[in-house]
Amino acid sequence: MSLNSFLSACGLMAASLFISSCKNAGNSQATATDPIDSARITSVRFIADSAFATIKAQCNFGPRVPNSEAHRRCGDYIAARFKALGLEVTEQKVNLTAWDGNVLQTRNIIAAYRPELTDRIIICTHWESRPWADADPDSTRHREPVMAANDGASGVGVMLEVARLLEQLNPSVGIDFICFDSEDYGAPYWEEGPDDGTDWCMGSRYWANHPHREGYAARYGILLDMVGGKDARFCYEGVSLRYARDIVLRTWEAAALAGAGKYFLQQEGGWAQDDHVPMNEIAGIPTIDIIPFVDGDN
Repeated sequence: MSLNSFLSACGLMAASLFISSCKNAGNSQATATDPIDSARITSVRFIADSAFATIKAQCNFGPRVPNSEAHRRCGDYIAARFKALGLEVTEQKVNLTAWDGNVLQTRNIIAAYRPELTDRIIICTHWESRPWADADPDSTRHREPVMAANDGASGVGVMLEVARLLEQLNPSVGIDFICFDSEDYGAPYWEEGPDDGTDWCMGSRYWANHPHREGYAARYGILLDMVGGKDARFCYEGVSLRYARDIVLRTWEAAALAGAGKYFLQQEGGWAQDDHVPMNEIAGIPTIDIIPFVDGDN
């Protein structure tokens, strides 16, 4: 796992928070094409080792497959870490029936910075493990659960480190860190799942239909998925461009100013069935997906 990938992703996240803070404080009519304050973007240092330690801690529980003891204990750990950083934590615990008939004890974890503010942005990821390693190059491991150091734990590690830096970042908007459950429970290749893709992204779909606060609204959202892989490169993702093009362009510009331009390529990539889909299509919150670009498709 590349610490440089974490540095680039989190430099981007800090930059995104700074942009929101500057625009909100200075001009309520600011747009995505307004100038970015590059001096502020580089003023906070993200500690890669700190993020890596939280990733390791999550993996130490074992694969966090829904309904497992590892899943329960890791959920407790994530909620406790956000609380220790002074954020207000809300948990959505609900039983959802999966494509295979299993009832999953799902748990969305929401950590709010300055919950009293109505002007908010979202930083989110999924935190659980896929039950089947059906994409592993070693076919003998396809029915084993995934440890999910990258595809799950890395996004949480990024968010916890950014949350730790909030006192220094001092954004003037509210921030909601959302850890979605059961994103990765989609049918493996040897089974037939629903045609509409509803076997994926169960936690975010539930949240989009039932936000943790009545009347909840956010200016925009940024989804992190698999942001800790070795030599990861991030391109413009298709669903993100469809619903939140201005946020994509503004975020990639911030990444360049934060010194992460070689990781965030200013070119179109693939399309991802990910948690940002229900956030855009159900909740109506413009949300982008930061996900690695692989062979023109994700």
